Amino acid sequence: MASSTVTSSQPERPARPNLAFRQLRGRRSPAEFAALVRRAAREIGERVSCDARYIGRVEAGEIRCPNYAYERVFLHMFPGRTLSDLGFASRSSVRGRAARTAAGPAGPAGPAGPAGPAESRGGSEPYESRETREMRETHHPLVLQAARNSQDPQDSQEQYELYELYEPHEKHPLNHEESDVLRRAFMTGGGATVAAAALAPLGLTTGAAAAERPPRRAGTPEAAALEEAVRRIRLLDDRHGADGLYRRAAAPLRAAYALLDAGATRQTTADRLHAGAGELAISVGWLAHDSGRFDDARSHYAEALATARMTGDAALEAHAFCNTAFLARDAGRPREAVRAAQAAQRAAQPLGSARLLSLLALREAGGWAGLADRTGCEQALARAQALFERGRSDADPEWMSFYGEAELEGLEAQCWSTLGDWRRASRHARRAARLQDPHFTRNIALYTAELADDLAREGRPDEAAEAGLRVLALLDQVQSSRIQTMLAGTARVLLPHRRASGVAEFLDRQRARRA
Repeated sequence: MASSTVTSSQPERPARPNLAFRQLRGRRSPAEFAALVRRAAREIGERVSCDARYIGRVEAGEIRCPNYAYERVFLHMFPGRTLSDLGFASRSSVRGRAARTAAGPAGPAGPAGPAGPAESRGGSEPYESRETREMRETHHPLVLQAARNSQDPQDSQEQYELYELYEPHEKHPLNHEESDVLRRAFMTGGGATVAAAALAPLGLTTGAAAAERPPRRAGTPEAAALEEAVRRIRLLDDRHGADGLYRRAAAPLRAAYALLDAGATRQTTADRLHAGAGELAISVGWLAHDSGRFDDARSHYAEALATARMTGDAALEAHAFCNTAFLARDAGRPREAVRAAQAAQRAAQPLGSARLLSLLALREAGGWAGLADRTGCEQALARAQALFERGRSDADPEWMSFYGEAELEGLEAQCWSTLGDWRRASRHARRAARLQDPHFTRNIALYTAELADDLAREGRPDEAAEAGLRVLALLDQVQSSRIQTMLAGTARVLLPHRRASGVAEFLDRQRARRA
């Protein structure tokens, strides 16, 4: 058997776990702690896309020193402490090692080369892994070209946030002229730029140029790019909803399965590719689901389920069944929703995540509510609450970062609404909107739309109109057919109450937005 020709991505010496940082995390799960990091970043005007994987890399010692943005955030979170107190190596010691690696032990201009430290030359940050560096080195020219080629004058805020997320200033210090070109292009760009900027830099696009390239076996950089594409799609969906993303998200999914067909250099890489492709199929399926394309969503979820079954990936199987149950409920197939949720629970049992089982019990409760089985629904809700109270754990999947107390309340509100208990539904929807992390703009809009509908049906039109107006204000940031459909239903209920306070304004603004 031929040996692999791919250079190992292992560091020169084994990484030492960062026990000090792990101790600071305490009993929080990596995903929960990552959410605290993002919140702290917003408090000081920084922008970091921290997730559970990043926290895991820090604690494993893979990131010996954080970049400047993360450094500012961590020092803000733990005032009075230094990077050393947080378990990191000094920046000077890490940078010296990177510079020697980049220029050689005795380069033509000394250890740092002619341009000074690696950061000043725009080279890789010294604390990056090899796979991250290889991905990043292709980002800048492709993002810039996508921005310059954009013609669609839509979704301006989404475009610029995408630029901010994928073009960190610490890693690519742009000159003023180039930065201004990017800013203008993203502020006037549209859906085409979303896909190009988010996915082309990761090497996951398809088209004429890609078709001309001969297929090659995938390695660690491709697997990492696939995983990063999933994170970015989820992040944009959290902020802006699915409608502006789905149009382009199918291309990277096709590219991901093309990578699988081409094969991988190692079995571990093949496993990552299968898991990443399955998760990407679920993410694209959710974009279809949330934008009202139920048949497309069903197809993508089935594709993810098939991938999970082929590779024996119980976590992916549980996720695929979870989303299938949610889709079946929304599509008016409640019995299928119950069966899919129960299948998801069977797959998830060995994984050791109480929070995952809690969410799956809520999916089952939604199916029972759709069958008008109040007893079955209440039993599933009680089970979901008991599992939720066990708290987070390291076994919780990364994709579940959205599932906190707010989502628990929101899904319970939907169950009571389906059962026609409007008073109880509105109480839970109000709690959900109040508890939601501001990062999840789409969910705030969703819970508030649920509240507006429940209040309208409960016979409180003035409060319903007030909640509806709050949702309309958020729709400047969120594009979701699901939320638009909910507001249209609320408007129909409120039509006979036009004279109530605020109702006429809500109806007029809702009609104008749909026009």
